[in-house]
Amino acid sequence: MTLPPFASSPEGPDALRPLLDTVLDALRDGGRARGGPLPAGGPEAVAARIAEAVGDVLPDEGDPDALHALVRALAEGSADPADPLCAAHLHCPPLAVATAADLAVSALNPSLDSWDQAPAASALEAVVTRALARQLGLADALVTTGGTESNQLALLLARETQGSGVRLVCGANAHHSLTRAAWLLGLPEPVVVPAPGGILDPAALDDALTGLPRPLLVAATAGTTDAGLIDPLPEIAALCSAHGTRLHIDAAYGGPLVFSDRHREQLAGLEGAHTVTLDLHKLGWQPVAAGLLAVARPRDLAVLQHRADYLNADDDTEAGLPDLLGRSLRTTRRPDVLKTAVTLKTLGRRGLGAMVDQVCARAREFAALVQNHPGFELYDRPVISTVLFRPAGADDDTVAAVRRGLLEEGRAVLGRARLGGRLWLKTTLLNPHARPDELAHLLKLVEGSTPG
Repeated sequence: MTLPPFASSPEGPDALRPLLDTVLDALRDGGRARGGPLPAGGPEAVAARIAEAVGDVLPDEGDPDALHALVRALAEGSADPADPLCAAHLHCPPLAVATAADLAVSALNPSLDSWDQAPAASALEAVVTRALARQLGLADALVTTGGTESNQLALLLARETQGSGVRLVCGANAHHSLTRAAWLLGLPEPVVVPAPGGILDPAALDDALTGLPRPLLVAATAGTTDAGLIDPLPEIAALCSAHGTRLHIDAAYGGPLVFSDRHREQLAGLEGAHTVTLDLHKLGWQPVAAGLLAVARPRDLAVLQHRADYLNADDDTEAGLPDLLGRSLRTTRRPDVLKTAVTLKTLGRRGLGAMVDQVCARAREFAALVQNHPGFELYDRPVISTVLFRPAGADDDTVAAVRRGLLEEGRAVLGRARLGGRLWLKTTLLNPHARPDELAHLLKLVEGSTPG
């Protein structure tokens, strides 16, 4: 039996070259077979096609065509975030240059739990995370799998620096991962402050901070997942400072506005936070995962220090080998920072800022189309790149049915959000290549699917 080659060996690049051609052909073939933003037929049809492509998961004899067959099936059955009609979620089309960089990570397979497994990757992570933290007005950052892990880590740091009695105070608009993290960490029941119109009410927050016993952790949001709204961060930061309260800002969606000269002022107040969540696999066009948690006081990270003799023995650390276990709650983890580093270096701040500006402009254009159409109702002008709308006169059941019908047919992928007591269709525009005529077509599809 001839043993298969390894990607990281000296022969690895030559072994990968034909396999990459196979993968690229399969991606192309699968995308053409799908023919739209989503596979048609719904869950049962997709599951049947996958079952047919997989067949026997572990056959006695291997199948040399498995790579092409399974990648093609996955591509055919995937939602395409680069399709302008795929606009439901914070699910971005990944940049080609970032995806190529991610291939190098898979081939080299460094693991960031000890320096001797990832010498260069650990140095790169340190440089890039601190640079990104400075963009946010903070001092350092840890790489995470996304907003959920970042928010949980922010609450953990608050608990370890302020005690297990620290209580989360957040708006009714806060991401579900925050209250879930409080539960996971055994913290007191969170205090949920009203968020009229989808943003945290500073007056209600002031009342809560005045009446509640310490210690407290306030969580604000810069870019809600339902409507892309931003809490009044300067007022919230000032209130937290006046009340001596720790502040976390979940900027998983809105954080990349800092790259834009035009939009970064919307994040004023961010520098007043103790911790900030950032997700570059949303408005940063990175392949999943690309999350960060930025911190204002690097000393807060000391609580994450952990000793495992086979990874960070005292004598190794004293001899100068970097200790990486305190940089994450995970042990084995891939250097997701490489794709981000390549993106930042390739596009620069202006390049990324231009992409941010473009999707924000597209959202305003789409909102104008909705507002000027007598058959639709617009929730409000977009703050970032999310637009909420609904067919005029339709009830919530009709709105939900229109969305599911388009999904079943594979013609468009729209999200849903409940605000103001009503259900809205949600478009999250993250494709800077989207054209105005494509956005107009999306509206026509909704119009054509709405019962007269």
